[in-house]
Amino acid sequence: MSTAKGKLKVYLGYAAGVGKTYRMLLDAQDLKRQGVDLVIGYFEPHGRKETIALVEGLEVIPRKVLMYNEARFEEMDTEAVLQRRPTVAIVDEFAHTNVPGSPRLKRWQDVQVLLEAGIDVLTTVNVQHLESLNDQVFDATGVRVRETIPDWVVDEADEVVFIDLTTRALRNRLERGVVYGPEKARRAMDNFFTEGNLSALREMAMRHTAHEVEEKLRQTQSPAPAESGAGGPASPPRSSERILICLTGRPSSAVLIRRGKRVADYLQADCLAIHVARPNETGAGAVERHLTFARNLRIETHVVAAADVPRAIADFARAERITQIFMGRSLPRPVWKRFRETVVQQVVRQAKDMQITIVAERRK
Repeated sequence: MSTAKGKLKVYLGYAAGVGKTYRMLLDAQDLKRQGVDLVIGYFEPHGRKETIALVEGLEVIPRKVLMYNEARFEEMDTEAVLQRRPTVAIVDEFAHTNVPGSPRLKRWQDVQVLLEAGIDVLTTVNVQHLESLNDQVFDATGVRVRETIPDWVVDEADEVVFIDLTTRALRNRLERGVVYGPEKARRAMDNFFTEGNLSALREMAMRHTAHEVEEKLRQTQSPAPAESGAGGPASPPRSSERILICLTGRPSSAVLIRRGKRVADYLQADCLAIHVARPNETGAGAVERHLTFARNLRIETHVVAAADVPRAIADFARAERITQIFMGRSLPRPVWKRFRETVVQQVVRQAKDMQITIVAERRK
């Protein structure tokens, strides 16, 4: 008999110190009082006394110690949690990257293992770690967040709780040393935790939460779907929009992927990606990295071999009933080619029945 998948509850914030872990542990204490079998798989205290106090009375699974480059690291012992098999596991810092040598690269992958085993999980994450927002966060703050998590992982959560705090209140907590020690807090307020950065991140978190609420309401209010041919209920109807992302080996393809995927998610549209491989093409490694990135975001990927790139894109888009195409700007051209159409211009001319979005490369 197969085990039912565990439920995932995510506490979402916009910055460290808004109270995600504190609220998660309050809920954990409530569950324990109700008699729920609960353990802490991983908890990061950051020296916050009020938060640490909430761990009292809760069972903590010892961390696994790993050595890397002659340094000692501690990670969640996922296998020990599986062996203990609680009803609920508390797992802090959802987007964390595990130290090399761990069974899995990311903590969210550890959480997936727990969920598959039928264990419910409570976890925390900040909005800037969502992969599709990576470029927006960089544009707004000038900081490139390196630890990211695919949006679909959070989207599939059974419950997302937005933990809000005004930017002024958060900076006040920093000044009082509640979030970090005095020196670290001072550096944080002068850099990432400026009023402008925090306001931008808070707005992103609010917008994302509003979108999630709208999506949940849409799912609950939609009429019951007709029975599928396989005997089970059919999936909810998708949007008629279909988005195609055109990939190359250029770094800007990562921006295209994030932008196209986010638009597709908002429109509830299917999202595809294509790379047209010319004969004797170079840079296959960079292209494959972008294709892998797209697959990790659950984008359907295709590689087409053709000498005429614009024609191949237009033909593929028409065959797949694409309504919107996302492309990067064409590279600067030598003088003797400036009177010829660029790849983008040719696609625009050949796919007049589709919307073409040209995504600019933004640099700080």
